[in-house]
Amino acid sequence: MHTVDASKSLTQTNSGGRLRQTTLDAACGRTIDKQKKDKLTNAIAKWVASNCRPISIVEDVGLKNVLRIATNDGTYEPPPRRTITRRIHELYEKERTIKATALQRAPTVALTGDYWTSLGNHNYLGFTVHYIDEQWELHSHALTVMKTQERHFAETCAEHFIHVAQQWNVSNKVSTLSTDSARNMIAAARHLPFEHVPCVAHSLQRSVTVSLHNSAFDNVLAKCRKVVGHFKHSPASAAELEQKQIEHGQKKESLIEDIPTRWNSTLDMIKSVRRNEQPLSDVLTTHNTKITMPTTAEMDKLQRLEVLLEPCRYVTELLGGEKYVSCSVVLPALCHLFRVMESSDDDPAYVVKFKSTFRTDLETRKENANIAYLKIATALDPRFKDLKCIPRAE
Repeated sequence: MHTVDASKSLTQTNSGGRLRQTTLDAACGRTIDKQKKDKLTNAIAKWVASNCRPISIVEDVGLKNVLRIATNDGTYEPPPRRTITRRIHELYEKERTIKATALQRAPTVALTGDYWTSLGNHNYLGFTVHYIDEQWELHSHALTVMKTQERHFAETCAEHFIHVAQQWNVSNKVSTLSTDSARNMIAAARHLPFEHVPCVAHSLQRSVTVSLHNSAFDNVLAKCRKVVGHFKHSPASAAELEQKQIEHGQKKESLIEDIPTRWNSTLDMIKSVRRNEQPLSDVLTTHNTKITMPTTAEMDKLQRLEVLLEPCRYVTELLGGEKYVSCSVVLPALCHLFRVMESSDDDPAYVVKFKSTFRTDLETRKENANIAYLKIATALDPRFKDLKCIPRAE
């Protein structure tokens, strides 16, 4: 028979030397060892970094409770913010060494550079590297997201690109540099020793935007935006819409609002409105509002615009793939677009206008692409051995 000193097991001495009652968690839990605690700290740091969580999340009471249950340690305290910050830097240096070693083994690499502006109105340069390893597997890594203060003049952009390439010691093995087709990017490429391949997906987006503005779709799209905006800003109307969707045997879904700088969101908005034409009409007819649904003729316009934009979305997604080399697909994809954008006798005037504007604008932008390089890539791809996308004379 064993005896237990209850005074020792249920009390602890605090920093002032006075006895205090031990918490139930502390009495019943089991303290994890240092090795496991370090692994947990590294896991938290990696989670915070890779999922873009705020470092202050380690101070969250809910997270602490989850970790205490997971570790079966009622006394576990998450690492402080400074520890997580230090571990993130350590993880970065470790990962950077791994990536740098892999890049040194690669015989050639391709680079992608893009400037963008955050919601806080700060300018950044995103830089990505692409290469194929010894097992013929394609890899893509983000090399940097660098905050930039200077204006994006051609010379400044060229200096940024050279700086990143030198940082990663790949300047002598760059096969191509891909950027958007902005004038400063085209000019910057002239200051660089790299072969420049402008992003055709960016050119395609600009052509679609120009075609939308120059054709007779503006009015019907504006009406769609008003309808969608009404339901976005009225919880009561949104609830009524959900009820009507159920009555019509449709799944509940929110309407999609388009973004001016992304034409593919316009396509999503059109699809959303057309799918919910009857539920939307039912709700609006019971409301005392000036907002009206598109007419039958306007809905026909939307249907035709959807047909026009679908091939553009397909090609955009095809050219934006990261799991395969897309350079050889560019010319066949453009050839496909030019073919589907040919006018027919059945097309109404506004469709003819869209198609002709699109073909003219894209043809002009295509001239700024590195056509010679794209032709070589296409000719080397066995999928396009008939080379129908290249003029027979060539």
